[in-house]
Amino acid sequence: MSSSTQSQMGGFRQFHVSDKTLAVFELDDLCDSATGCALTGAWVWDAALVLAEAMTSHLDLEFPFAGKSVLELGAGAGLPGLTAALLGASRVVLTDVGALVPGLRRNVEANRLGDRVEVRELVWGSDESVGELFDVVVMSDVFMEAEAVAALGRTLRGVCRRRRETRVWAATEVRTWTGECPSELEKVGFGIVELTSGLSSSVAVEEEKEEGMELRSFPVYSLIPPEEEDGHVADVGDVS
Repeated sequence: MSSSTQSQMGGFRQFHVSDKTLAVFELDDLCDSATGCALTGAWVWDAALVLAEAMTSHLDLEFPFAGKSVLELGAGAGLPGLTAALLGASRVVLTDVGALVPGLRRNVEANRLGDRVEVRELVWGSDESVGELFDVVVMSDVFMEAEAVAALGRTLRGVCRRRRETRVWAATEVRTWTGECPSELEKVGFGIVELTSGLSSSVAVEEEKEEGMELRSFPVYSLIPPEEEDGHVADVGDVS
């Protein structure tokens, strides 16, 4: 990858971010206790790699992470949030469903980032509130199901209404069945601006070329929080 590389090491994968290394532990056999389905957030997806690459290049130039507070929603294994910490963020909060919290904590401990990175359980659309103000929100591959994205929109709007200037960046893989997901965010007032329309991360590109596969697309978006007529971010309670 242009700004990070990866290597396999047992249950850990190593990612080189700028001049530093991140170790991320993945679990292939973690399942949802209610449904029995695999929890796909237990491993690193290419969209997370694409977002991490963008964070170490043009996003960090546009809005440097140094000294910023960062929230990752749907963190999974936490690669983008951990990347923010390596880029100098003063505080990072990684959030996901309860079953993924132990793995996130393990990744924080493995990288000795416990002084700056916190892990919390957060269910999208619930009455739970993140509470604090954040400068940046990052998300990767969260546009999977329209119903889940609608819940995400409610949570994200609650976060953004606390600070108008919050930057929100998301990377996703373009899939035939997820095309309507971004519109769920537009329904609650978010503007969506495509920053890049890149192919898969550079490591994945080489693998796909070698195997003769069609290259996948991973756009990176900036999400613009909704505003009321008076210029303030709309109250989440105003959403019908």
